[in-house]
Amino acid sequence: MPRLAVFVVFVLNGFVFGTWAARVPALAAQVGANEATLGLALLGASTGLAITAPIAARLCATYGSRPFMLGSSVLSTIALPALALANAPLQLGIALFFLGSTVATVDVSMNVAAVVVVRALQRPLMPQFHAGFSFGGLIGSLGAAGAAQLQWSPMRHFLVAAAIGLVMLLSIARFAPGGVGDRHTTEARTPVLKSPVLWLLALVALCSAIAEGASADWSALFLVEERGMNDAAAAYAYAGFSVTMAVARLFGEPIQRRLGPHRLLAAGGAVAATGLALAVLIPAPAAGYLGFGLAGLGLAFAFPVVMDLASESGKRADGTGGERELGLVTTIAYLGFLIGPPLVGGLAHATSLEVALGIVSGIIALMIPAAWLARQAAGRRARAADASGVNVAVTLSSEAPCSASATSKDFSG
Repeated sequence: MPRLAVFVVFVLNGFVFGTWAARVPALAAQVGANEATLGLALLGASTGLAITAPIAARLCATYGSRPFMLGSSVLSTIALPALALANAPLQLGIALFFLGSTVATVDVSMNVAAVVVVRALQRPLMPQFHAGFSFGGLIGSLGAAGAAQLQWSPMRHFLVAAAIGLVMLLSIARFAPGGVGDRHTTEARTPVLKSPVLWLLALVALCSAIAEGASADWSALFLVEERGMNDAAAAYAYAGFSVTMAVARLFGEPIQRRLGPHRLLAAGGAVAATGLALAVLIPAPAAGYLGFGLAGLGLAFAFPVVMDLASESGKRADGTGGERELGLVTTIAYLGFLIGPPLVGGLAHATSLEVALGIVSGIIALMIPAAWLARQAAGRRARAADASGVNVAVTLSSEAPCSASATSKDFSG
């Protein structure tokens, strides 16, 4: 049941994200925002994400993830109707800041809870948990497409979505795992800012976040303005992005075992960059759908694999730890969401959305050398650990990083 509970929280977080992201055109029209002012408003969500993530990681490391995962899930769900109250770009930005703060707390705490489950079951399940997020994004974006087709206002749509989300959360709240927190251990803590492996993994997450944020925030608007689609048809682009991402993550366990985490990251970057380039270079609606679908496929493993490797690098001898490492990587990743909206909005305002998203395609390609360098740095760290007689968990082969045992207290909440 803890595994199912964490999976449902991932689904709920994706559902909240997909619900509002696919209604960006309607929200932009409601507040009278152009591309530049919309980019600044979207900056509110990214700012909330970036500021709150390290705080959430520290709290989860100290007290365990359960109270923060459940509490912030409630807040992020009820934050949806607040977006529909905005009548100006500034108001929309403030509402998005609150939503981003709550979503950041959900994101960090649910990943910490997922690590607890992964270590207890000793299986590389992170891609499957993140598949839940993708399925949630799919459900949310399909609901948004249906709401747009029925000409529902954002308020009516978001109230229904919030009610569904709260029911989902209530159904699994008592099964959520918690973890033990730093207050239960006296083991020495090592500084996370001095790890080259973590910084390289954070770079992969940063590039992936910029691309994923661009797909979520701008895919619908791109197809409306550049390809002449209506709002309902354009909303299916993010749905396609979510479908390919979710399906790929469902089969993530055998794929990660076969290719290895670093090769999987590099291959995913190549596929995603190619897909987004295809969407912007071929002026046809079908190419847009295909391109965003390939982008979803390529980015599918970036976050779960990076989170897996980051948490493993901070694991203690008793099988706990890794929260601070997750917090660092998550914070850097959220900087991608922070940079992405004004970057794409500003470039689109100066040129076009085609040019802006083409630049994002080049950013995705940086994942390839970053993953390769992370593998080399991990190898050097493993050799140094062997030489000093210190056991450091690093994954270089096709075996996933989940070999540590866990005790039953991991599921005690």
